[in-house]
Amino acid sequence: MPDLPIDEDAGLGRFRRGTWWSVTATTGFFLVFVAGAWVLDPAVALWARVTGAAALAATGLSGMALLTRRMTPSPDTPSPVSAPSVVRLPVGWTVAGGAGAAVLGGLMLAHGDDGRWSLPAALVVSIAATFLRPAPRWGLIGASALAASGVGALSGAPLPGAAVLPPAVVLVTAWTTLAMLWGWDVAKRLNDVRRLAAELAVKEERLRFAADLHDIQGHHLQVIALKSELAARLAEADPARAAAEMHEVRRLAADALSDTRAVVQGYRRTTLDAEIANATGVLAAAGIDARMSVEPADARRLPEAGRHLLGLVMREATTNVLRHSRARHAEVDYRVTGDLARLRVTNDGAGDLARLRVTNDGAGDQPSDQHGDQPGAGGTGLRTLAERLASAGGELTWEHDDDRFAVVARLPARSAEDR
Repeated sequence: MPDLPIDEDAGLGRFRRGTWWSVTATTGFFLVFVAGAWVLDPAVALWARVTGAAALAATGLSGMALLTRRMTPSPDTPSPVSAPSVVRLPVGWTVAGGAGAAVLGGLMLAHGDDGRWSLPAALVVSIAATFLRPAPRWGLIGASALAASGVGALSGAPLPGAAVLPPAVVLVTAWTTLAMLWGWDVAKRLNDVRRLAAELAVKEERLRFAADLHDIQGHHLQVIALKSELAARLAEADPARAAAEMHEVRRLAADALSDTRAVVQGYRRTTLDAEIANATGVLAAAGIDARMSVEPADARRLPEAGRHLLGLVMREATTNVLRHSRARHAEVDYRVTGDLARLRVTNDGAGDLARLRVTNDGAGDQPSDQHGDQPGAGGTGLRTLAERLASAGGELTWEHDDDRFAVVARLPARSAEDR
């Protein structure tokens, strides 16, 4: 099987955006509610309010930038889920956010705020801590809480509130931020596992193909080498026997070529039931919910040639789903009604197929031409398969409606001799 582009699922992208907005909205709301109210307080000096507003903007923008960097690492950087320590903390945004939080918190503390002044710094520390491994992460949060408690105790505000409320704000803010980002980390890790499972399924199929090819070629080539050596030794002593051995070598070479073509083109005679079973595992490994509606007795009602043709259709349809769609659900329905067998494969992620164009040389919008095979070239694209089914008395059609793509193959359930 070819390499399959396992893209990030569209649902995961929406979940990432939802998590980003949840964290941003929650932290932004409390920051504006607490610090904004102080900035708008007419009892505060104008210069302090202007400076506080600038520090509030710097803190908020820096927090959003850090959160964006945390959830969307660069393509050449490992995911923070798998390797948090290699995701570098943006120094510029961290310094800007820390400076803004320090100025804003200092102004609030200097004007008599006894606990809420620690919120801006708590937000910056909480987001910055997510770039670290668990041990240093909680070490940073704990040190920040102790520092907030010490500053509050030395500020001259009434105790014990001045020493208890600031560290509580730091811990609650950190817990809330990390809890929401933890959900994103778990989802990202599950998506990585799904991608890995799909890649392993492809590699397993490759190894199976390589093993079959090795078995065929290895046996034939070994016998050919032995018989060629024997013919060379008999060339002078027994020319007739040497000629017979060379005829046998030619026959073995022809058999090897035939068997190799069978493996490459038909994979040792593709059958419908085998391809349906293979599609179930491959689609499941790619995170696609595949529902199969197949009666084993119906699959056996077709002659061998019919099962082979529908098996090729099943394989091509499965490849289309994996390579050219973002499907979440796929359905396979096979049934025999009267003397007509019908195979229908549908998926709900064909939005990308609409952007492709049909051309006359075999590269088209329908995934029929994804391999660029021409009629009669031995390929297995949908257009070539449609011609092969038509020659067998059947038909192959496909339709694209919004995000749904359906491939339908119909074939007489009886052989030509029976009809």
